[in-house]
Amino acid sequence: MTSWRPTPSLVRACLLALGGLAGAVVLGLDALVVLAAPFVVLALMGLAGRPRSTPTLTTRIDHHRLHEGQGTTSRLVVDDLAGVEHVTRVAAPATHVATQPTYGASGSLAADGLPTVDFSPRRWGRRAIGAERVALTSAWAGWRWGPLDMPEHGLSVLPQTAPYDSRAEVPQPDGLVGRHRSRRLGSGTEFEGIRQFATGDRLKRITWPVSLRTGELHVITTRAEQDAGVWLVVDGLRDIGVSGGIDGAASTLDLSVRAAAALAEHHVRTGDRVGLLVVAADGARVRLGSGQRHLQQLLGTLARIRTEARTVPPERLDLAAGSGSVVYVLSPMLFTPLVTATASLQRSGASVVVIDTLGERDLGADPLALPALAARMQTIERDDRLDRLADLGCPVVPWRGPGTLDTVLQQLARRSRVPTVRRG
Repeated sequence: MTSWRPTPSLVRACLLALGGLAGAVVLGLDALVVLAAPFVVLALMGLAGRPRSTPTLTTRIDHHRLHEGQGTTSRLVVDDLAGVEHVTRVAAPATHVATQPTYGASGSLAADGLPTVDFSPRRWGRRAIGAERVALTSAWAGWRWGPLDMPEHGLSVLPQTAPYDSRAEVPQPDGLVGRHRSRRLGSGTEFEGIRQFATGDRLKRITWPVSLRTGELHVITTRAEQDAGVWLVVDGLRDIGVSGGIDGAASTLDLSVRAAAALAEHHVRTGDRVGLLVVAADGARVRLGSGQRHLQQLLGTLARIRTEARTVPPERLDLAAGSGSVVYVLSPMLFTPLVTATASLQRSGASVVVIDTLGERDLGADPLALPALAARMQTIERDDRLDRLADLGCPVVPWRGPGTLDTVLQQLARRSRVPTVRRG
């Protein structure tokens, strides 16, 4: 409605006032005049308070980009409040979005300020909030403008970066930016060891105490400060389990996205270059980069992941990473072609770590039920795939938050320093 219309209370007051006065005249009963007098007053005050303005209503939200658990406020803007006494707002419910007031209904007197509605997204992704109905009421509840449907607003919800930190070095740093040491020798400041002088060594690298003691020239070798190339491979093919948002149970995709966000923030904070590959029907690929702007790009790409029934052809599963990069594969490992692509990447000599994001799943109360039997068979097949990956030297670790990868990265770092024999 885009005009002021009488409310049911005003219509009722007018009818009772007219009926009472008419009955008093026809029947000659003074008591009817006394009974109709309050309704006459209400009808006259309501008719006299009819607003003459034509207000324009708009809504706006304070933020269009949030993390899970954060909140924003939807504010109502009315250009002309002349004659308006009360404002009512009722917000439509949205999936994985909490509102305050609880049911999205809010109202207040115009003199006390326009009512607001607070929204708090509880799960990452693209959310639509602010679809609501707004009504204005004049004095004495005589006239009403609306209810008017307001358009919704798009809200981009980034995954929550769970607290994560690792003291282990990335196995094969490659670059010249971050704090992780390279396994290659170079003209850096990080002490590596002492060896005999060879042709081409700089004279300033000679260590005279050792040279005088041994009678032969020795030089100090150093390791350069270099950054690591880190690739995050996120399995977005299926979402197993029911997501309860940040306050409830996590599905497999929740674990994968939040773990990837935590790893990305950690490595960007330490100066490493991070890239992202989303394995999905409409997958995305973000090149290696560093800095806060690149981190926001990574988080935005994670927030746009959508699971679909379509599968990805095996030939499109290209997990190729640059030389000297470390690859984190975040997946429940239920898609056979993805397991095969991970094994091929491991055979190529890359440092691959599989992060199991299946989590703990309830098989149901009846172990003989068909869903429980199917789940156990799927678990057996998955465990067999993971065992084969482990036999290839690819570590598989469940996501446990801070310190999840410390032991694995330390083992990979030691392995990368062991001399290897390559076939000619």
